[in-house]
Parts: sequence; structure tokens; C-alpha cells
Amino acid sequence: MKLRDRREILQAMIPADGRILFSEATRDRRCLIGVQREAGKPAMVLMADKGRYMGSAFVTFKADKRQALWDRVQGKVGAPPPKGLKKEKAEWLRPGVLGRVRFLKGEEQLRHAMLKDFWED
Repeated sequence: MKLRDRREILQAMIPADGRILFSEATRDRRCLIGVQREAGKPAMVLMADKGRYMGSAFVTFKADKRQALWDRVQGKVGAPPPKGLKKEKAEWLRPGVLGRVRFLKGEEQLRHAMLKDFWED
């Protein structure tokens, strides 16, 4: 296929506003069921929805908000791991901490997820 033909095909595919969206993100509320923290690796929270494990999300807060999250999490540590879920180096939390997470739209599990906010139930 000639380069000119490919350009014409791509131009026909571009919407009128000139932006191509390959994936969309959505935000939703989930329950924090665990945290994973390792030196040299990004911190992650393990999320669930209605008692079902949904995946993990990166913690990308600035230092003060991240410290507030860790302080809140320390009061909830000590729950047994959920059935069928054995994540090594994870601290399991008792229910009560909720979070707003941003992830790819249309996915069953969390993909490319980031924790955006958290609060106690």
C-alpha cells in the first residue's frame, strides 16, 4: 500500500475535532482490602467491589496525603487474607476504608489503575 493511501485512510478515521482516543478512563468507588509496600517499588492498594477482588491501584499521592493514607491504614491492618487470594508481602485491611480509583473503561478487572482519593466509611 502506498504511503499516500495510508495517509488518506488515517485522515478519514480521525474525528472532526482532530483527537483520537484509544482508551477512556472511568472513576469509581471501591473498598481497600490490602496494601503492598516494598522499598524501591511503587506502593499499591488492593481493591474490591462488593467483596470481590477487582485488582490493584498505584498510590500516586504527594507525601502528606500518602502519609495520611498510611496512618489510616495502620489502624485497619490485621484482617485475614480473602479466600483464594494469596498476595505475598501484602497487609490485609479490615473493612472501612473506601477509595476513588481511576481505571480503563470497559474492563472487568482494574487495569492501569490509580487511587485518586480515600475516606473512611
